Amino acid sequence: MLAVPVDAVPDGPSLIHEPKWDGWRAIVFREHDGVYVQSRAGRNLTTYFPDITRVVRAALPPGVVLDGELIVWDRGRTNFAQLQRRVSAGRGLLRLTRECPAHYVLFDLLADADGQVVLDLPLSERRARLERLLAGAPAPLTLTPRTTDMRQVADWLVQWTVAAGIEGVVSKRRDGRYEPGRRGWWKYRTHITTEAIVGGVTGSIHDPDSALLARFDRHGHLRYTGRTHPLTDAQRTELAEMLSPVRPPRRGAVAHPWPEPLPASWSGQLERPEPLPYVQVDPTVVVEIDADVAFEHQRWRHRVRYARARPDVAVHDVPLLLGEEEGYFGEQ
Repeated sequence: MLAVPVDAVPDGPSLIHEPKWDGWRAIVFREHDGVYVQSRAGRNLTTYFPDITRVVRAALPPGVVLDGELIVWDRGRTNFAQLQRRVSAGRGLLRLTRECPAHYVLFDLLADADGQVVLDLPLSERRARLERLLAGAPAPLTLTPRTTDMRQVADWLVQWTVAAGIEGVVSKRRDGRYEPGRRGWWKYRTHITTEAIVGGVTGSIHDPDSALLARFDRHGHLRYTGRTHPLTDAQRTELAEMLSPVRPPRRGAVAHPWPEPLPASWSGQLERPEPLPYVQVDPTVVVEIDADVAFEHQRWRHRVRYARARPDVAVHDVPLLLGEEEGYFGEQ
């Protein structure tokens, strides 16, 4: 079952709210002869999570089908990059699972013991059954918190997004059925308004399609931090008027530090990422952006929204690279 994006957390007596975890959505099947882990897109993730399959097999009876989020904790915060590492770890996977074990945060039950399908039961009943199944389960199998208190929701959005790494809130009807493929839930992503430096553009310098963003790290190196959504016509015109080509480096100066094209590994995409052709620009233009709080490798994982140019802000007044300033985003 899926969720439709909303601009505000819905409120009402029939709704329940849960944190939106920053991980991989996964359906887990406890089969009679083992465990199968499937991504939201239908991909087989079983081999990447031997730590999770082991605890599911030991703790739950055959026939159970679960819905939840695979996450990895790192110093008290979710670390999406550690999930990505599992795909490419190869022979180092077992060592990685010991050093950075995964947790499966559960929020729904699709089939009970012996394969009894419970999709048509109300969410409140599915949750009660899930709680009974997980009574005494080991720590890697965790029930997600839930609340009807909007004050608790506000606390999650203010405190947990930075401290714990949640992306926002998912709201559901307490009497709702589980309808695979239907967007019957609501998801609200936490957003921040902040600044970044334009280090390159797709398209051309005179008619940019999107902006490639940068920030300085604490050593003064210009680091790639993400990409904007496609620009509107007005935004293209505004930005083009401010951009300048990269200047030839003076003797002893450092050339533009990014490779061309932008490496596929920088995109944050799991499925078939490709190198990104782009045009380097003189990194002197600061723009205001609207971003969510999901990041990995010190980059925004999702595209951000361009708000406006900030000619009144100097590049060295822009917050430091993600994770290198208090509150992760320089906003706290």
